Amino acid sequence: MLIRERIEQREKEFLSPFAALSANTKGRRRPEPKCSVRTEFQRDRDRIIHSKAFRRLKHKTQVFIAPEGDHFRTRLTHTLEVNQIARTIARGLNLNEDLTEAIALGHDLGHTPFGHAGEEVLNEIVPGGFKHNEQSLRVVDYLEGEGGLNLTEEVRDGILNHTGPIKPFTLEGQIVKIADRIAYINHDIDDAIRAGVLKKEDLPADLLSILGEDHSSRINKMVTDIIENSEGKWEISMSPLIKEATDQLRKFLFDNVYIGSSAKAEEGKAKRLLKELYFYYLENTDALPESVKSKMDEVPIEKLVCDYIAGMTDRYAISQYQKFFVPRGFNVDCAN
Repeated sequence: MLIRERIEQREKEFLSPFAALSANTKGRRRPEPKCSVRTEFQRDRDRIIHSKAFRRLKHKTQVFIAPEGDHFRTRLTHTLEVNQIARTIARGLNLNEDLTEAIALGHDLGHTPFGHAGEEVLNEIVPGGFKHNEQSLRVVDYLEGEGGLNLTEEVRDGILNHTGPIKPFTLEGQIVKIADRIAYINHDIDDAIRAGVLKKEDLPADLLSILGEDHSSRINKMVTDIIENSEGKWEISMSPLIKEATDQLRKFLFDNVYIGSSAKAEEGKAKRLLKELYFYYLENTDALPESVKSKMDEVPIEKLVCDYIAGMTDRYAISQYQKFFVPRGFNVDCAN
C-alpha cells in the first residue's frame, strides 16, 4: 500500500463523519496523476507554500502601512496566524487539518499592496471592480506558475468564499472563514495598542469581560466556543453570546482603528500611488514586463495591469512609482 493510501485510510477511520476526505475530493480542473506520498490536499498546501505569491505576502501591509518596528503584522504573519487558529479548531472538531491548512495559507494570495486601501482603489478604477478573494482564486487558477496551481475544488472554494456572504461547502472552509476574523480582530487590537492608536483602557470593558482581558485569552475563548458550539453539526459557528461580543469588538475596531484613525493617515497617499501606476501602465504598456506583455493578445490590458499591480509588494509599488514619477538629479560627468 502506498503512503498516500495509508494516510487516506487513516482519514476514513479516524476523522469525523463531517470531515472532507482527501480520497473523496471533487478533483482538479485538469486531471493529474496522484502522488505516491501526499494526499491531494497536502499537495495543494505544498504548492501554495512554494508559490511566489505566498512569499510576496511578507512585504504586503496588513493594517499599518510601512510601520517602524519589527513586530507589526504583515499579510504573511496574518496568514500564519489564521492558519494556526484554523488548524486548532479543525483538530478540536476532528476535521481535515490538511485541507484547512491549504485554504488558510492560500486565502489572501490575491491581496493588494497597502492592505485594504489597495483593494479599495482597484475596486474603484478597474472595470468590473476588484475583490481580493476573487483575485486570490485568479492567482491560483491562472497567474501562479505555468497556468495556475491547479488546486482541488475544495481548496478553491474555501479561498473564494473565505469572505463574503457565501459559505464554503466544506466545514474546513467554514473554519478558515471564521478563523480569519478571529485573527485580524485580535492581532489588529494588539498592533493598534503597540502603535499608540489605542490604549488597553480604550477597549470596551463589557466585551472584555465576556471575551477575555488579553490577546491570548480572547483567542482561546473564541476558539473554544466554536469547537463546543460546532461539534456534531454541519456548520461552524459561535454561540450567540460570543458571536455578538465578537461582532461588537469588530465594530469597535472599524470605528476607532480602520476608519479615520492615525493608523490610516498614509492610505490616501497609497491610493494615489496605485491609481497613478495603473493609468501609467495603461498608457505606457512598454513599461510592463515581458511576462505581462506576452498575454496582451489574450487578456484585456486593464485586467493585465490590475493583475500586475495587485501582485506587487508595498516596496515594489513604491519603487515603481519613484521610477516613473519622481525626478532624479542630472548626472554630470565632471571628467569631461
